Amino acid sequence: MAVVGAGTMGNGIAHVFAQHGWDVALVDVARPALERAVATIGRNLDRQVTKGTLTAEQRAAAQARIATATDLAAVGGAELVVEAAVESEAVKLPLFADLDRLAPPGAVLASNTSSISITALGARTARPEAVIGMHFMNPVPVMALVEVIRGQATSDATAARVMEAARALGKTPVEVQDYPGFVSNRVLMPMINEAVFCLMEGVASADAIDTVMKLGMNHPLGPLALADLIGLDVCLSILEVLHRGLGDDKYRPCPLLRRMVAAGRLGRKSGRGFYEYRSEKPA
Repeated sequence: MAVVGAGTMGNGIAHVFAQHGWDVALVDVARPALERAVATIGRNLDRQVTKGTLTAEQRAAAQARIATATDLAAVGGAELVVEAAVESEAVKLPLFADLDRLAPPGAVLASNTSSISITALGARTARPEAVIGMHFMNPVPVMALVEVIRGQATSDATAARVMEAARALGKTPVEVQDYPGFVSNRVLMPMINEAVFCLMEGVASADAIDTVMKLGMNHPLGPLALADLIGLDVCLSILEVLHRGLGDDKYRPCPLLRRMVAAGRLGRKSGRGFYEYRSEKPA
């Protein structure tokens, strides 16, 4: 299989496939991104060895199954391609046309998109029946869910192949239809957005809002801390897709969220979002 995009999600997807016996081509246009991804995968595999969930031999075998490349032609030997590029239609639509040209005729083309239309991606190819969403959750090696999204033309055979592959990774696949935000983000993002409105309006502090949701609703992570983990730019992008695709103002992004993204306060990846990440414990 091949993973296109070596960021947080891409390296996690490569990790779980390699751990479960797949030969993986990890592709990114930037060599430094590939080097960071390989280092991250190595650290995460080491953590599994320390916890006793992998042996040292299994860890070495998994790492050895991952090959990196900066040339998209590396997808030419894959029976499954999972695209994990930046969450942008301007990037993903032409990328799927390229993947269709370079991947073998029988390959499934999957996207890890969290909100962009699978139907639109499939329409950029000559094989829309083999295009599907395979939306992993972050962190990929830990989270059990894979949201499997069927586009307008996705075939039963393609869906069955991807559901089977997800189960073989030890994941729980859930099939959903291609509507803006699918299920996960159509439900999650309005909650995060409302938490940002509460903060903007001075209803409570960020820590108080998150504590209410953790202790009152039994959420493992509060919505603002979760937004920092996801990336505030990603949250904004998904909310814009929901607002545009469903035409309902209940999905309008909070002005404070827009302002923070404009300021470069994107969450954990930038070191500062609703919290600061200068040390082990967010402040």
